[in-house]
Amino acid sequence: MATSIYITSAEGSSGKSTIALGVLDALRGRVDRVGVFRPIARSGGDRDYVLDMLLAHDGVDFSYEECVGVTYDDVHRDPEEALSIIVEKYRSLEKQCGAVVIVGSDYTDVGNPTEFGFNARIAANLAAPVALVVTGREPSYASGRDLALPARSVRDVVRVAETALAEIRQAHASPIALIVNRADPDSLEETESALRAVDGSLSVAAIPEDRFLVAPTVRALMAAVQGTLIRGDEVLLDREALGVMVGAMGLDNIVSRLQEGYAVLVPGDRTDAIVGVLMAHRNENFPSLAALVVYGGFELSPQVQRLIDGADDRLPIISTAFDTYESVLHVVSARGRLAADSQRKYDTALQLFRESVDGDALLDTMKVTTSPVVTPLMFEYTLIERARANKQRIVLPEGTDDRIVRASATLLARDVVDVILLGDEVSIRARAAELGVDISAAQIVSPLDDSFVQRFAEEYAVVRSHKGVTVEDARDIVSDVSYFGTMMVHLGLADGMVSGAAHTTAHTIKPSFEIIKTAPGVSVVSSVFLMCLADRVLVYGDCAVVPDPSARELADIAASSADSARQFGIDPKVAMLSYSTGESGSGADVDKVREATALVREKRPDLLVEGPIQYDAASEPSVAATKMPGSEVAGVATVFIFPDLNTGNNTYKAVQRSAGAVAIGPVLQGLAKPVNDLSRGATVRDIINTVAITAIQAQDSRA
Repeated sequence: MATSIYITSAEGSSGKSTIALGVLDALRGRVDRVGVFRPIARSGGDRDYVLDMLLAHDGVDFSYEECVGVTYDDVHRDPEEALSIIVEKYRSLEKQCGAVVIVGSDYTDVGNPTEFGFNARIAANLAAPVALVVTGREPSYASGRDLALPARSVRDVVRVAETALAEIRQAHASPIALIVNRADPDSLEETESALRAVDGSLSVAAIPEDRFLVAPTVRALMAAVQGTLIRGDEVLLDREALGVMVGAMGLDNIVSRLQEGYAVLVPGDRTDAIVGVLMAHRNENFPSLAALVVYGGFELSPQVQRLIDGADDRLPIISTAFDTYESVLHVVSARGRLAADSQRKYDTALQLFRESVDGDALLDTMKVTTSPVVTPLMFEYTLIERARANKQRIVLPEGTDDRIVRASATLLARDVVDVILLGDEVSIRARAAELGVDISAAQIVSPLDDSFVQRFAEEYAVVRSHKGVTVEDARDIVSDVSYFGTMMVHLGLADGMVSGAAHTTAHTIKPSFEIIKTAPGVSVVSSVFLMCLADRVLVYGDCAVVPDPSARELADIAASSADSARQFGIDPKVAMLSYSTGESGSGADVDKVREATALVREKRPDLLVEGPIQYDAASEPSVAATKMPGSEVAGVATVFIFPDLNTGNNTYKAVQRSAGAVAIGPVLQGLAKPVNDLSRGATVRDIINTVAITAIQAQDSRA
């Protein structure tokens, strides 16, 4: 039977999805496969956006249909039959999971006073412990459309909690947690203390109100006014609108009232207001806006089109036929939702949960144990947690790349590392605002800043004096972002560097060879791939850097790879690969591996190493029992050292494609300080993982 938790509330718009997302994210660090279940979904053809959001999480791989019980219509028609179907469908899902996050109904279809009691019955019949979520907003304002609406008093929060807990227990369900969401930020401790007094056996938490989570996207505003995007970047429709302003006054009064992230509504026949708002948005002395909504059904004249052609061409301009009253009425009805298409909301929700809820304690209450299997997602989760435990400063030279900006926002929101971006600060922050992501905590350094350039040039001239490099020569060199970032690492202004999203591998790592150089006792810089198979993580080296290593270099690669394995929580058992096993083969190639194995044993007696050995003997116990019985490495190897780059590169790609493995890397090793390269096709997720890896390497290099 899978471990489960039933997240429910006695009222609508409580923010259950935030808690569900947080629990789901915490579970992926302990459980190999997590399921999500929605006992009651909306009736009609629309998909459940909460379920879609949870299914989009990296840790979930079930279909929508597998995760839905019944609809509201089914419950109204025959509650008992609906309950039976819910139990049946849940059991089917449960068999496939190590844990299941169950999210109760939303009180959206009908105002049924028995709905909460029915949720409690479901929890009892599923034998799922209950996490009760209470909204910290007044019930009449629970939709959250106005961010300035008052909070509930602590007394009212306690009253609602007591009543709901009694009903849960009356239905024979078992509450284990009590969480107040959207709580008054000024009363968090008081709220938690009062709730512990209600029932000291429960896990208690209060999550503060965050205006961003309840803000609708520009796309939601456009849908609300039945509008059309007539100009601007469609990508920016997914930016949140933190407020709405009606610009029906004089231009001077409009621009004086503009606020960061607002959508501005302007009559379509007010040419002066349209042009003025666009120019203000473009001016760095004014706030960055989310959108301009032109209402009244007026078409922009050719003259106006010409005027705004020179203004910002990315800000979404939305046209609607509604008049002033209708536009305002529909805009204020737009709701902010925690959905899969808003990375910033996603990151914010996870950050709030992590900061407010003791996730480990909650999982312990659920009796969740750590699986012996290590899936790719579990490994990635571990990387993030390891990096977060001892934050490092990581410089990202390609600060103008949208992927880098988005990854930086996520890294900062999740408190993984301190981010340093290279580039023009005004441009980068403006682009972040356009993308609707928060990088306010990032340090942004211009590679043209003369105070840095002069210092770096003088240092580079010293480092490369044997090559006849002068300070003047060095000024041009260190202004390149890769050299600039490497110099920051070299001089201790950053702990590590990640680049390559927009540059070649050579452009990224060449400066590190010149400036940072190898760690003491290491003769060669090499690389490993962390090969995440379905149930374990292996280390492959070298698959990216050294074409044809000598025996000594191969021994160094093996030692470095074993150390890398330990850095990432993998017990190193090193297999020195060749086309023969043991003493059965001869020739220059196998002799090189044999010599390298001897050197590893001499240099690193602490390591378990075997070689020469074939891949099947290294990885498969049954083959090992025949070819190399009694070996501590054969059949259970975790670190695979290839004799040359040709073999290593092709093997990792073959395993990646044929076995469906996730290949993380290449991770550079052997440098005195960490620098890592990205693929130019790197995704935001790839960047986040590589930064986390670099941070872990930096922790060890500073130890």
